[in-house]
Amino acid sequence: MPGRQTKNAPSHFKTMVQSDVPQGRNGKHKRIVTAILKDLDNLRADSALKVPLAELVESKERVRSALNRATRKAGRKVATASDATFLYVWTVNGALKNYEKRIKKEGDGKSSGPI
Repeated sequence: MPGRQTKNAPSHFKTMVQSDVPQGRNGKHKRIVTAILKDLDNLRADSALKVPLAELVESKERVRSALNRATRKAGRKVATASDATFLYVWTVNGALKNYEKRIKKEGDGKSSGPI
């Protein structure tokens, strides 16, 4: 019942006001994935990003997985490759045009889902 208090048993954890709880998830790969996606937006269609593996905090496999999750969620198609020194990332041909169309459509408020 509203306003009725229960017996105050000792709490095992600290409490806080629910409105102060952070919303959203900023995973540990967010910074690198966001940087890669931003650079892909400005990349020519016939080019690939060359990300130095030495600068990655996590393994290339984990970054590649995080990038895959982010691009699927955004409806983008990218491809990756790697060698001993770099992770290469590029937009799959045709996928950039579809992504730009979808973004333009969403900006008009007329999006009906992925293209």
